[in-house]
Amino acid sequence: MSKDRKNYPSHNSSIIDDIKQIINVGRQNAYTAVNAAMISTYWNIGRRIVEEEQHGKERAEYGKELIKMLAVELTHEFGNGFSERYLRAFRQFYLVIPNYEIWKSRFPNLLWTHIYRSLRVGDETAIRWYLETASHEMWSVRTLDRNISTQYYERHFQQPVLPSQQEDTEASELIKSPVIAEFLGLKQNTSFSESELENAIIEHLQEFIMEMGRGFAFMKRQQLIRTESKDYFIDLVFYNVVLKCYVLIDLKVGKITHQDVGQMDMYVRMYDELKRTEGDNPTIGIVLCSETDADIARYSILKGNEQIFATKYKLYLPTEEQLRKEIERQKEFFIMQHQTEEKSSSS
Repeated sequence: MSKDRKNYPSHNSSIIDDIKQIINVGRQNAYTAVNAAMISTYWNIGRRIVEEEQHGKERAEYGKELIKMLAVELTHEFGNGFSERYLRAFRQFYLVIPNYEIWKSRFPNLLWTHIYRSLRVGDETAIRWYLETASHEMWSVRTLDRNISTQYYERHFQQPVLPSQQEDTEASELIKSPVIAEFLGLKQNTSFSESELENAIIEHLQEFIMEMGRGFAFMKRQQLIRTESKDYFIDLVFYNVVLKCYVLIDLKVGKITHQDVGQMDMYVRMYDELKRTEGDNPTIGIVLCSETDADIARYSILKGNEQIFATKYKLYLPTEEQLRKEIERQKEFFIMQHQTEEKSSSS
């Protein structure tokens, strides 16, 4: 409410509220129309790609080269929303839902972001299940994303569905949405600091590991480790009640170096000396990096504990592939959120 509104005559307050409501409804209708047009466009692009592939003599190779060629041409004219990655998603969208009339009747309330996130699951049956459930239960994109990241479907519905959060289709977000802005060809600013990205990834890694349901209890974030010469901070500290050991995690922006591994070895030794009590198993350290095309994880196991790591620890720790997907997923969300904030501050 405007700070001067209390000075307006009472009848003016009514017309202000009415017109605000008209604007909000109009924005919501516009958002819905743009989203529907965007989904239809992407589905038709996917259909056209598949049809063209079927004319190729060697379909797999032809399809790969076709998408590369299209990405170059379309990105040049329409922007990054038509990169190879997105074109492959459009193609997969058509293959998973080949009848668009079925899509319109069964999934009327989903955004393209719902679809894109579901497509990354890989298995077509799981994709359809996530889409149908998201539509029926009115999941926000973040709720859908969290249920996918914890493999809700794959674990045969053993974990409760997370409560829906505020829907991503709020009318007030129309002019701020980076997905809509990208579709309409509006320029986006993707500048951000490495420390902001690192903090975002760490925050979501904490949630991801807790929701795995493998005995992890969160202990501390930015745990201080003090030596005679310097203070250090461990990004995340967990205690696993099944393994009966501390698990230390450090994230590095960039690739992992020998110095990073040596530093984690020091953390593990200090934790074993200062924190480990009778009945606890040896502490384990994990160094992660934000470069998902690199060696993403290194485990710090003190000499003599290799056997317990191989036979027991690995059964409960997240795999490198799970960590890779989670970090990449959170990088995408961070960039999208950052773009939204940039647009909000400039509007």
